[in-house]
Amino acid sequence: MDKNTQTELEAAAFRHLVNHLQQHTEVQNIDLMVLADFCRNCLAKWYLAEAVERGVEMDYEQAREVIYGMPYKEWKDKFQAEATAEQLASYERRQQSKS
Repeated sequence: MDKNTQTELEAAAFRHLVNHLQQHTEVQNIDLMVLADFCRNCLAKWYLAEAVERGVEMDYEQAREVIYGMPYKEWKDKFQAEATAEQLASYERRQQSKS
């Protein structure tokens, strides 16, 4: 496979992932962090880092809007639930196991 085709496939897969996360607002970021060690905010940070590396002017809030499909505050108000004690405990165990 040539490099251009690989890049196109990777970009398409990334768009599918972002769309999937935008459609599944019931999946909380803390759940993603516990299960996969990344969340929507991580994707936004990676997206921003790549933009900066390429000289594209962007800030973190703009990157989050790309990933969330709307301003973060709006997404948070509509879809983010308060983390449960169980979620927080799972997250803490995950963090400790990485140490």
